[in-house]
Amino acid sequence: MTDAIAEANTGTTAVREGYEIDLAALTGWMEANVEGFEGPIDIAQFKGGQSNPTYRLTTPGASYVLRRKPPGELLKGAHAVEREAKVMTGLGKAGFPVPRVHGICTDENVIGTWFFVMDMVEGRIFWDATFPDVPNADRPAYFDAMNATMAQLHQVDYEAVGLGDYGRPGNYFARQIGRWSKQYLADEEAGRDPNMDRLVEWLPANIPDGDETSIVHGDFRCDNMIFHPTEPRVLAVLDWELSTLGHPLADFAYHAMMYHMPPDIVAGLEGADLAALNIPSEQDYVAAYCARMGRESIPNWDFYIAFQFFRLAAIFHGIKGRVIRGTAANSQARERAEAFPRLAQLAADAMERCG
Repeated sequence: MTDAIAEANTGTTAVREGYEIDLAALTGWMEANVEGFEGPIDIAQFKGGQSNPTYRLTTPGASYVLRRKPPGELLKGAHAVEREAKVMTGLGKAGFPVPRVHGICTDENVIGTWFFVMDMVEGRIFWDATFPDVPNADRPAYFDAMNATMAQLHQVDYEAVGLGDYGRPGNYFARQIGRWSKQYLADEEAGRDPNMDRLVEWLPANIPDGDETSIVHGDFRCDNMIFHPTEPRVLAVLDWELSTLGHPLADFAYHAMMYHMPPDIVAGLEGADLAALNIPSEQDYVAAYCARMGRESIPNWDFYIAFQFFRLAAIFHGIKGRVIRGTAANSQARERAEAFPRLAQLAADAMERCG
């Protein structure tokens, strides 16, 4: 499925019907808000970005990316492009690798929905977590770059960069487990799963001691990063839709979940010969993060893995419900719905490893 996902999300296409943009109005806004902008604009729509439609804007002197709320009626709080712009603006102040945000427009009269414009960052995106296009000798450096970038994120002083109100600090696991349990139990049409039922009971009773807060990305995977065209260096982290203030170990566990993730679900390393590929082991990868964060270790590591597989399973359970009801728009929705019980099993496996 990795190739199919890459094909479905790589590159641009003509602007799809219903997602057209008034270029005269957009040009006027950019002239007033984007330093150094000079038209005309050539516009294309990225194949990905299905939640928030995303466009490439090419001008004679520069290229930009426009990300907007989708047209039509939206659920309250959904498609919050203003939050993405806010977190990237704050992180940019801290020197974290994100595209430069030029401005956000909350005037629906310009193109019909709220939107923001940022720089286009050129580089490589890897849809396969084994980094097959990278020479064996270079793979450790690419993994180390991801590890270092995540540690850098979790060390940003969110208050100092204007993100103190970006989420609710503290009690992250209890709130998240409650939220996803409620969503899972409420969708009766999607059915129940014995592993999920066990996790709903077990997770809240086994939250490790200690509470921490940092900016968390929420979907930190290799395919949400732009790497330098030739070097093992992260130029930009994308897709901040799920970001908030949360527990850094939850965020890191979601990223490290790749070691247990079947590659046909999302980018994962399950079943890969890590030694032959010269990819660091999970133990070594966790140790590298700990060294960067000043931790001796991460006790109860498998709890965090169980939690993140549970969270992802709950998301896929919701997709299953939408498939059953005929309201799933994503072309990969059926495959994700079918993957739900496998994710629930992987969560249960991690729970069992906790003893």
